[in-house]
Amino acid sequence: MLYLRIHQKKDAEKKMKIIDCHAHIFPAKIAEKASLGIGDFYDTKMRYIGDPEHLLESGSKAGITRYWVHSVATTPAQIRHINSYIAEQCSIHPEFVGFGSVHPDAEDMQAEIDNIIALGLHGVKLHPDFQKFNIDDPCAYPIYECIAGKLPLIIHTGDDRYEYSHPKRMAKVLDLFPRLDCICAHMGGYRVWEEAYECLGKRRCWVDSSSTTGMLNDDEYVKSLVSRWGTERILFGSDFPMWDHTEELERVSRLGITGDGLEAVMHGNAESLVSC
Repeated sequence: MLYLRIHQKKDAEKKMKIIDCHAHIFPAKIAEKASLGIGDFYDTKMRYIGDPEHLLESGSKAGITRYWVHSVATTPAQIRHINSYIAEQCSIHPEFVGFGSVHPDAEDMQAEIDNIIALGLHGVKLHPDFQKFNIDDPCAYPIYECIAGKLPLIIHTGDDRYEYSHPKRMAKVLDLFPRLDCICAHMGGYRVWEEAYECLGKRRCWVDSSSTTGMLNDDEYVKSLVSRWGTERILFGSDFPMWDHTEELERVSRLGITGDGLEAVMHGNAESLVSC
């Protein structure tokens, strides 16, 4: 089994907690179709079928401690079904920390957020490219208003094929909602990493490592991103079922992050945003 370790003393080691903050799960009857659909969208072969069993199989081999699990509602009608499913899986698997889904076209956003909280979920996940809305469209403002200061947001940011999730749009939202605790996925902007740092680097937000280390396959460039963002703002994420946990941790281990910085990336920053 692969574990990241830190040296407390010259001759002593302890096993580190590892929280995967970016993992997708789907009900068994649609998991294969949903996983293949994501693969088609990104023209990338998926490593796993995105169900809880395969997530735990991949993560247990790598020593993952906890998983932030989520899915995305592409229509308002899916919101309650998805959130109930995520809550159910969290009750079955204590390793899971659930994030709920909402959609900008929901009729009563406050009611949806209240339901997420009532279900015991700990945050909200959005994917503007899948849900087809601009991050800074006023239709999405009720989401940010309802969760600012209450629930953290994980949001897909960046894609050089679309404008929905461009980091410049995220920057506008962060300026408008300064109390919003936001994790901008994929080091701030999938396939637009430079633009992401230019737009978001000086703003209050966090980023996750998902679909960055494996997608870039360039350790030196990823090291430069880590240096610029700072380990106090980065969370480890796998983007399961797209990537394998063991391979993702091996990539992180090559980045030269050590000591308190590694603790922060692997679990500390996540725990500062979700205490459970």
